[in-house]
Amino acid sequence: MKLRDTLKINEKGRLEIGGVDCTELAAQYGTPLYVMDEAYIRSVCRSYTELLSRKYPNSKVAYASKAFSTLAIYNIVRSEGLGADVVSGCELFTAIRGGMPASDIYFHGNNKSAEELAFAVRENVHAIVIDSLYEIELLNEIAGRQGKKQGVLVRVNPGIDAHTHRFIQTTRPDSKFGFSISDGTAANVIKTIVSKKNLEFTGIHCHIGSQIFELKPFELAVEKMTDFIAALSHNNIKVPELNLGGGYGVTYTSEDKPLAPF
Repeated sequence: MKLRDTLKINEKGRLEIGGVDCTELAAQYGTPLYVMDEAYIRSVCRSYTELLSRKYPNSKVAYASKAFSTLAIYNIVRSEGLGADVVSGCELFTAIRGGMPASDIYFHGNNKSAEELAFAVRENVHAIVIDSLYEIELLNEIAGRQGKKQGVLVRVNPGIDAHTHRFIQTTRPDSKFGFSISDGTAANVIKTIVSKKNLEFTGIHCHIGSQIFELKPFELAVEKMTDFIAALSHNNIKVPELNLGGGYGVTYTSEDKPLAPF
């Protein structure tokens, strides 16, 4: 177990989280019991927001809702200045109910239903991330019916081999996620979106995988994505927003060495 200031063994030899004895929690609430350490969650949020605000003032950190989607969590991360990634209508509903402004929400996923898309457009989310061809026409039609022009990001596959388990790599050549840069599919999809009356192309997104312990895959992803932005600019397509994703590894064993800012 990786202990810290708010996760320790107290003088009674019991596990303590956030200053509270876990034996007492179990007695009060029963087991199994999930305990979230608010102080630690806030410290992690701040480690990202403070670093990026210094180096890249025009940036935004988004909380990945698939990690844990509850009203209290959204309220905490919102108060720390984060936006949110959601991947379902239920997550979107919970995020909004938890106080997350829709203008700070990105709606991801490669199998969104028409009802979920309509809900997202109606709530004025910042961007819907296009991750399948059928979504383009469907979303254009939905936005048109609502009299809106919906901002969209396009999920692209930069072809980066993140050194993690192959089941959680998301930019392998055979990945079901994102449109390939290398074969021209991503550029063609973006051109199609730009031509749609009710869609506004606002940028590109990639996610290279999870449980990554090396910086190099992230650096390569940035190079691939910025090269792609330059190529698009040569075709008079502006890319206002670059959205980068990928999961830093967390400690499962004593040999695991998480990347900063942890």
